[in-house]
Amino acid sequence: MAEIDRSGRVSFGDASLSVWEDPERRGLSARREYEIGFKRQVFKRIVQQINRLGWSVEVPADMIEQYGRSFAQGYRYCRKGDLQGSLEFSGRCIKLEMWQGVANVENPNGGRYDFGKEQRMPYLLKLEMERTRRRIRGYLCNVFSGYAFQTDRNDGRLNKRGPGNLTALEWIDGCYQTSFHFKGDTTSYEISDYNRKSADGSTLSHGQRVWFADYKGRICAGAAYYNINNMWWVVTGKYDVSNQSSSSLYSVCPENPKQKRNGGLRRKRLESDLSKAVKSMDFVRAHKLKEILFPADEPLFMVYHKGHNCYHRSNFCGYTKDSVDAGRFTWEELGPFRPKDGAFEDYLSEIVPVDLETKAA
Repeated sequence: MAEIDRSGRVSFGDASLSVWEDPERRGLSARREYEIGFKRQVFKRIVQQINRLGWSVEVPADMIEQYGRSFAQGYRYCRKGDLQGSLEFSGRCIKLEMWQGVANVENPNGGRYDFGKEQRMPYLLKLEMERTRRRIRGYLCNVFSGYAFQTDRNDGRLNKRGPGNLTALEWIDGCYQTSFHFKGDTTSYEISDYNRKSADGSTLSHGQRVWFADYKGRICAGAAYYNINNMWWVVTGKYDVSNQSSSSLYSVCPENPKQKRNGGLRRKRLESDLSKAVKSMDFVRAHKLKEILFPADEPLFMVYHKGHNCYHRSNFCGYTKDSVDAGRFTWEELGPFRPKDGAFEDYLSEIVPVDLETKAA
């Protein structure tokens, strides 16, 4: 039976738990009194539960030195084995965020700053993370009479899909319910012909079976549902959804579906390996990679952007100041960067022959 009369909501995020309350707008002294009560009754109880679950909880000494004890008292660093966490108190919100730094870490600043923390966690660490936040959620909802667990988000796109959560179709329906454009009713929304035109020139419709190439170039199939502008959700499984533009969808299966459409990725990877070989002075490997990339003996060029003071990378994706990492292009691949009637259409771009750059180096 609930012991304390407090109203609030508990929600889950990406390897996190948040506690929100909506206090009445009052004066400065009343707000200060509310924050003290919120911290004593809720924040400290969460700290106690984390300790009971076997975590170590402390106020970092470096934070006390940098921000002072009064500010640091609203922060706790938590750890249990390879699982780390931070508990923060701020106004009307308390957030427990958990992460790990032993596997699948991409961000150079550590696992705390990675996206998709739950998916990156090893299986046992993910189970411990889920156990921790569920135990805290159950405790808070039992102790405080007005606390409830919030499963739906104000933005349906933030809801979770997967076993134990929403299916792909339920997730899309939640997006429609919270969308400003649809307002829960997709039948009253008229999709323009431009946003319904597929890659093979046909007109797309809701629930239609379509084919598309994923980011690895593999041909996938699914059912298309309108999203916004020319973007469509494609349901490829019970829980899987891909967001694709209408120009990348096919109404009929493309020829040779087993053949990957990954020419751009292949080119980018090979050029990256070529620059690495040059930097390591492995010129034998660099020569072999050049023959694979450009088998025809034809002049190559780089494109220098004067505005950014950088070279275009492979496939014109991004920029780099290092000419070794710059993309190499044939004359035909330069496209709109080639001079027209003796003048450049883009005055900020300059074509640099690779031979001249090599001689200068």
